[in-house]
Amino acid sequence: MSDAAQPTAAEVRAAAEAVKTALDRHLAAVESRSGDDDPAVYEAFNQLAAAAETYDELLYDRYDEVTPFEIPSAEEALPPYGGPEEPNALSVLIRRDYAVVEPQRLLAHAQRIEEADDESSEASSTVHGALGLLFGEYEPDEIASRHKEFGLEEGDSTLWVTASDEIPDPGEWLEAPFEQVDPEAVVCRFDVSAVFDDEDDEEDDDLESALSPDADAAADLEPLDADR
Repeated sequence: MSDAAQPTAAEVRAAAEAVKTALDRHLAAVESRSGDDDPAVYEAFNQLAAAAETYDELLYDRYDEVTPFEIPSAEEALPPYGGPEEPNALSVLIRRDYAVVEPQRLLAHAQRIEEADDESSEASSTVHGALGLLFGEYEPDEIASRHKEFGLEEGDSTLWVTASDEIPDPGEWLEAPFEQVDPEAVVCRFDVSAVFDDEDDEEDDDLESALSPDADAAADLEPLDADR
């Protein structure tokens, strides 16, 4: 960042004061909350997160320093549950990403599907056509368990369970199945991503480094005499 665009020391100080104010407001909301899902606490939480993020950015831009705070992004944080207490219906939303890493393997499977059905078409000669045949033949869970066999590589996946008072009318949401999800109706969610594996690997490396003796220290250790 250029010097002209850097925030002033006064702006950084003002952002720090905003964090203190937001912190006091959040504590007050927690102390006086009316229940586990009090919207005042949720609002105060968001204000504190926004203030802390602003301060962190200005502090870095001005002084090249960071705070120890980890601010959850909007994608990571769901609002408090606001759906029915006793749901009569639920929706399960699943997204699974795959990379097509072995197109020839995928095409070969599509051709076998056509041969087994005693059908012949051009679908199995293109990747998008082969994908249509694959997902038309197998359930998504089976594809997930056999993805390598089909020339696919897993990416991120997420599963959301949302609650509602009643099941929608037949065909009501088919034109736009994923556009009307109410975050407050999400009962639970489960995410799978390689980024979590990377974080675990880093923690394991840190633990291994902490437990492993220093190379120089190891060199100073004398082997035990077998006769002792």
